[in-house]
Amino acid sequence: MTVDIKKLLIFDFDGTLIDSVPDLADATNAMLTTLGKETYPIETIRNWIGNGSRLLVERALVGHVEVAAGALTKEEADHAEQVFFDAYKNLSGSKTVAYPDVDEGLKKLHAAGYTLALVTNKPIRFVPKILQSFGWQDLFSEVMGGDSLPVKKPDPAPLLHVCASLNVSVAQAIMIGDSRNDILAGQNANMDTLGLSYGYNYGQDIRELNPTEAFDSFADLIAWIMKDNA
Repeated sequence: MTVDIKKLLIFDFDGTLIDSVPDLADATNAMLTTLGKETYPIETIRNWIGNGSRLLVERALVGHVEVAAGALTKEEADHAEQVFFDAYKNLSGSKTVAYPDVDEGLKKLHAAGYTLALVTNKPIRFVPKILQSFGWQDLFSEVMGGDSLPVKKPDPAPLLHVCASLNVSVAQAIMIGDSRNDILAGQNANMDTLGLSYGYNYGQDIRELNPTEAFDSFADLIAWIMKDNA
């Protein structure tokens, strides 16, 4: 893979740049408490994160990562998701932190001339506030949430939309993330993929999904991308 021809770096958010599990777990348990249901430890909820808010809510309601067809009515899930949104909105976000070396790494890539984009399955309404809290709002040329289009990762549409919006070919783009949704989205878009092993991937080693390359730290990822700019 010749990184020097790559122009566009598309990042996932939760589990890749930020660890938002504590806030998401608090919001999930607040929802469950409001609904009179059993709450769960953070490590259980961690394994339910990564497919967007709707599936997180449904998994919490049934207490399992697999949600059987017909287990919940649309009305039940709609109501619970709104309760979750209200709880998440009311959290200060103080428990959400950037992973080590992410802040410095993003700024280094931006300064080197790479175009950065963000494609997350998190609802778009929650993304700007978090970006601003880290001072990253000006680093990304395009930001897509899980509800910005009718489909979300692992569908390739959000990645292809970003490429089209920024007038960059798929061959000049890389998808970077921590979960199967990110790697599959990139592969479905016929795009190179870089995997990070430390995020939320339901207990599966990211390397099993055969990304173009995989790394155990953000610093190693940055060093690999920047090696041709040294």
